Parts: sequence; structure tokens; C-alpha cells
Amino acid sequence: MARGTQLKAIALLPAFALVGLTVACGAGGSGAGNVGSSSAAAPGTGSGDVGAVAKDDALAGMVPAEVKADGKVVVGQDQSYPPNEFVDGGKPAGFDVDLGTAIGQVLGVQMDFQNAAFDGIIPGIGAKKYELAMSSFSINAERLQSVDMISYYSAGTSLAVLKGNPDGLKVDDLCGKKVAVQKGTTQVEDLDKKNAACTGAGKPAIDITQLQAQTDVNLALTAKRVQGELADSPVIDYAVKQTNGQLESVGAPYDTAPYGIVLPKNSGDFGKAVQGAIQKLIDSGAYKKILDKWGLNAAGAVTKSEINPAS
Repeated sequence: MARGTQLKAIALLPAFALVGLTVACGAGGSGAGNVGSSSAAAPGTGSGDVGAVAKDDALAGMVPAEVKADGKVVVGQDQSYPPNEFVDGGKPAGFDVDLGTAIGQVLGVQMDFQNAAFDGIIPGIGAKKYELAMSSFSINAERLQSVDMISYYSAGTSLAVLKGNPDGLKVDDLCGKKVAVQKGTTQVEDLDKKNAACTGAGKPAIDITQLQAQTDVNLALTAKRVQGELADSPVIDYAVKQTNGQLESVGAPYDTAPYGIVLPKNSGDFGKAVQGAIQKLIDSGAYKKILDKWGLNAAGAVTKSEINPAS
């Protein structure tokens, strides 16, 4: 799962209030304090500004009438995951926000990004609370059973530790270590498997801490309440850069998988419209500009967006 050198400093500080260095942790910085609130970024304005992206009438015509009736698409998002999605100055910001805004421009609709707890977003799609979700969801077989997913970037899992790795953590040996992770992520399943391997081999269990927001996970590590954390590789890359030498990553990213925009199962033309919009942005070069803006690794860029790719 996995980011930015070209951001302005003023945009970076609120996003990393989580490290507890120069800014107090709170809703304005991490998004963790206003879960459930709604914050919209109109196309071409505010933190979602990605420049002029032309509307595609053919793709816009594929958006279901019930979705575009109010002129907007309600998007579920956990805005505690910089640089992919976070809150900056009271507005949603990040890679997913900019890309989502550009998709909305192609489809002629406003994207209404609503902050929510990560593990409640996909259930919210099923309950019709959200019309779309874009929050660094890795595409996997379990999720594809209940929703449609449209690929737009590939990322892996990375391990972050305190600078110098004083506790000697290794990706393949976390037995007996204190490791933090965000609830509802694929990293929870990964840690469960690693823990089973530890106990099965007669080694000490991993002391796993699950926290609601990724920003809280990062804070737990910088505050030395845990010895390491697992998260998407762009998120770890960003954390390392923004903690002024407090953290470092260990080993290479692993279990690389595509991120997917989430839509209700059997989304039909809506899914085709979103996939077509992503592909248009890729082909036009707008997609690369957004990746570059947020410092995401070009190795994770996709050249072809797919609906429900094999996981």
C-alpha cells in the first residue's frame, strides 16, 4: 500500500500533526478527531485542485441517474492516512483526493469526500451510505465477494521502526515485538499470520496494538509505545520523510497488490464510467502529475485500470 517531496511545507505540517513534533495532534491534522464528519472538495478548488481536466460526455452519460441526480458522488474515506488521504486546514487532501477529484471532473460530478472509520467504509457501501469509496483499499478476493473494485495504483506493505532499529526488528521475524497497525487493514491479517507462525514455532507472540487511525499508529511508534508498525508502503515512505529522522523503513515492501476504488457489487455502467475516467487520466498524463505531486513511487503506477482484476 504506499509518497512526497513536492508538497509545500504549509500543507505537510497539519498532515503530520500525528508525530507530535511541532503540531498538536487533532482533527485538523490527522483526521482522527472528526471521524464521521463530512467535508467536500469541489472540483478544481481547494486541496483537491488538480488543474483543468476535461469532462468526457460519453463517460459522464454512463453515470447512473440516481447517482448524479444531486450533482455529486458521496465518497467514503478514512482521512488519517497521509499522503493518500488526510485533513489539511479542515479540507480533505492527498493523492486519493486529487485523483478522485479528477475522476469527478471527467464524469461531470462533484466528489463529496466524507471522513469515516476505515473498517466501516465497505459496510457503508453496502448500506448505501456512500456511493463510492476511495481510501487505499487493496484489492483482494475477500473484498471482491461483496463489492466491485477498480484498480488505480499498486502498493505493498512496509515495516517502520525507530531510527537505527534499536530493537532489531525484521520483516520476517517480529516474534515477541510490540507492533502497531490500523484496524481493518490487510496488515492486520498479515500480523495474525506472522503471529501464528511465531507461536507455532514455540516463539513469543507478537504484541499487536490495533488503532482506529493510521495517524495514531504513527504516533504510537514515535512516542515509543511500540517498537514497529506495518502500513502501506507509500504511507511508511511518507512517515519516514516527515518525522525528521525519527523513523526508518526495514527491508523491501512485500505483498504488493493494487489499490481499488470501491463500488457496490454489480455496479455495471457506473463501474465502467469510473474505470474509463481513470484510464483517460492515465492516458492524458494527468494521473502521472498527481503521483508526482504526492511523491508516490512511479513503480506503483498502473498503465491499465481494470474492474475486479484477479487478486
